[in-house]
Amino acid sequence: MSTVAITASDVNKLRQVTGAGMMDCKKALTEANGDFEAAIDFLRKKGQKVAGNRADREANEGVVIAKVTADGTRGVLVALNCETDFVAKNQEFIDFTTNVTDIAVNGGAADLDTLLDTQIDGLAIRDRITDLVGKIGEKMELQYLQVTGSLVVAYNHPGNRLATIVAFNKNNAPEIATISKDVAMQAAAMAPVALDKDDVDTRTLERELEIAREQIRAEGKPEEMVEKIAQGKLNKFYKDSTLLNQEFIKDNKLTVRQYIQSTDKELMATAFKRIAIGN
Repeated sequence: MSTVAITASDVNKLRQVTGAGMMDCKKALTEANGDFEAAIDFLRKKGQKVAGNRADREANEGVVIAKVTADGTRGVLVALNCETDFVAKNQEFIDFTTNVTDIAVNGGAADLDTLLDTQIDGLAIRDRITDLVGKIGEKMELQYLQVTGSLVVAYNHPGNRLATIVAFNKNNAPEIATISKDVAMQAAAMAPVALDKDDVDTRTLERELEIAREQIRAEGKPEEMVEKIAQGKLNKFYKDSTLLNQEFIKDNKLTVRQYIQSTDKELMATAFKRIAIGN
């Protein structure tokens, strides 16, 4: 079988379509004997192979971006995780994550799988990520969270490693712009595990209670007092770790709940999501 000559123009065309490196594109075209579609398939298979080989690696670096819809009633968090800080700071990596976030906020994807199936220029986002894995050579994972409400605000901490979205039940309360931003920053800074006491999952409660019981027994307290003291420690956990019961960072005389309702007794945060890269 004759071998087709691979020109610089062919290589450049494949680079434009796939974003792969020059040598990878040249190799793909050579392996495909100049067949452009086969060369694309070759590069995608390479990405799948790389992804498979790195499946057991830790993807603890990356970029997270929070955005809200134009009407302010829905917010999304999109994080693309990778293995190294070097890749996380790559502009192409950041731009891709931003593009996916725009698609998520404008397209209204119901869940992660729906978002991954959404297409960019005829190719599903999940396949775009596989292609990026093949090009960059690191494991990548996408995270996607969202909330809805009468008002949703987003907070992006400088550096794209931490972001939050918080929903409220009203959008016209006095000083709502300041209050909502403050609460979103509180959620970012203080890393609450839930909105309120009733929102803490059972597994977390049991873990906290068991830790408290072991600490109390180690202190030599009588067994009949263990459960009562453990419940007291659980109340401290609620105060430290649930958003509405935390001390407000700008005025520790107020809880976050009291701060939210300081200008309107009916105003309340109804949901929040937080993603911190590396956690």
